[in-house]
Amino acid sequence: MAPENSSLDRRNFLRAAGTLAVGIPLGVTLASCASGGTGGGATGTKTKNNPFGVADSTTVDAVIFNGGYGVDYVSFAGSIFAKQHSGSKVKVSPSTQIASELQPRFVGGNPPDLIDNSGAQAIGFNSIRKQLEDLTEVINADNLEGTKIADTLYAGVTEPGTYDGKFVALNYVLTVYGVWYSASLFEKNGWTPPTTWDEALELGAQAKSAGKYLFVWGKEAATYYQTLAVDSAIKEGGQELRLALDNLKSGCWSQEPLQKVFTAMKKAIDSGYVKPGGAGTQFTAAQAQWSLDQQALLYPSGSWIENEMKKQTADGFQMTGIPELSLSDNGKYPKTAIRSAAGEPFCVPSSAKSSAGGKELLRIMLSKEAATNFAKTKLAPTIVKDTVPADGFGSTALVSQAKMLSDAGKDTFTFNFVDTYGMNQDQLVLWNTFLSGGSSVAQLTDGLQQITDKIANDDSIKKVTYK
Repeated sequence: MAPENSSLDRRNFLRAAGTLAVGIPLGVTLASCASGGTGGGATGTKTKNNPFGVADSTTVDAVIFNGGYGVDYVSFAGSIFAKQHSGSKVKVSPSTQIASELQPRFVGGNPPDLIDNSGAQAIGFNSIRKQLEDLTEVINADNLEGTKIADTLYAGVTEPGTYDGKFVALNYVLTVYGVWYSASLFEKNGWTPPTTWDEALELGAQAKSAGKYLFVWGKEAATYYQTLAVDSAIKEGGQELRLALDNLKSGCWSQEPLQKVFTAMKKAIDSGYVKPGGAGTQFTAAQAQWSLDQQALLYPSGSWIENEMKKQTADGFQMTGIPELSLSDNGKYPKTAIRSAAGEPFCVPSSAKSSAGGKELLRIMLSKEAATNFAKTKLAPTIVKDTVPADGFGSTALVSQAKMLSDAGKDTFTFNFVDTYGMNQDQLVLWNTFLSGGSSVAQLTDGLQQITDKIANDDSIKKVTYK
């Protein structure tokens, strides 16, 4: 999740099962309320340097998820936009409530020109995909340096944002999911970063002896542990396990690798290795218990975590990431395998006042100048290649991301079902209860399966078949 992430206040207020934030059923497309289009607003002459025909004196309305990456990187691109187009400007509006703020604008036919549709309050793409511009022409355009954008991107980055063959969401940040720790704290205590759940539980005992916890969590980010569980299970069970989840199969949460990970987590909870009180703690406050107070040894998160906590991290912390935990030495994926996926999905509504301006702002964001600025200031890579130096701009976390990507090679994967169907808010309830010690593995499994089955059995919700 961006700062999940995300990311990334990626996890805001809870919602009722099966509905979006303002109560619109997941299966009801907003297109039924407002007509789409082929791109709105006045346009200028299309040229090589103005491929979408942005008119002079255009104001681009950009609503950007204000999570772990903030919004200033879009403002940076906006300043370039203003120089490129006479009399134009970019209005950047931060938001943590994307769905509740923007669904009425879609219904009213006046959505923003560019949206970073991220966070726990993101709008399910199934409900708006028909109202979004195809972004293929953006990546087929030249960047500011004169190179075709598609040739500068990592492979496969369009796949997460393609629905029914239409590329509607450009995921800007290359997110690496891992387990994060303080290299200096581990060196000081002679601890070894774990590679398996058995090793993690052994480390939990050592942490407890030292008056520390193994894990900590906050209420809005409880599903970070679901991400960790699913990724660990995929490393053991492979693509068959992932596809069962992505395709909403009956009994998918009862698959043996998932049950083994849930059981290991339950053991950690029952053994006192998980700091209590997370269900009543705001997520960044909980993360500060790890990064600033060093009360816990490990924290599962996406690569947004360093930037999100840079003002609340102990001096000399040396934040470092390792691959998410494996169950065994002989899983379908090696221990070095990682979940890595493009995140922070940007989209351009067709009925926006200036969809051309939204596309142009995206084009500028994909320039080497803007992408390098993001990597340097946010300490995370974008989907644009060759923008991070070997020293990671002095960031141990960024260096460790590069190492994880290098060590994994082709052994990378991701999953999609949570974002595709907007499940996170309902799942948060279950995970806060479980991490608090208030439910069993069986109860967690049953609750997760009920959420999945409700969507699977609702014929009004268009399903995506993953292969």
